[in-house]
Amino acid sequence: MHDRLFANPKALEPFAGHAGALGLDLVSFNQCLEDGTHAKTIRKSMAEANKVTTGTPAFVLGLTDPNDPKKVTGISFIRGAQPIAAFESNIDTALSQATK
Repeated sequence: MHDRLFANPKALEPFAGHAGALGLDLVSFNQCLEDGTHAKTIRKSMAEANKVTTGTPAFVLGLTDPNDPKKVTGISFIRGAQPIAAFESNIDTALSQATK
């Protein structure tokens, strides 16, 4: 769904049309949208993203724990269009922290 929405940014709605094209269960999909099953989680994620990004492009770099993929360490933020050296520096720092 993510890939499809990003491939069609001028035609995001109706979401059910995209869900149907992907073969999703439309009854479950529409029920999820209507009852707001994941709305609280989405709002929380959006609020967290808004704290660290002020525009585009913006990048978040971090390392996931192989034993707990929800645990992320070595987080750094790259704001704006930056040269490759900015990415290399942040990646090198994250990797050096991982080996400690």
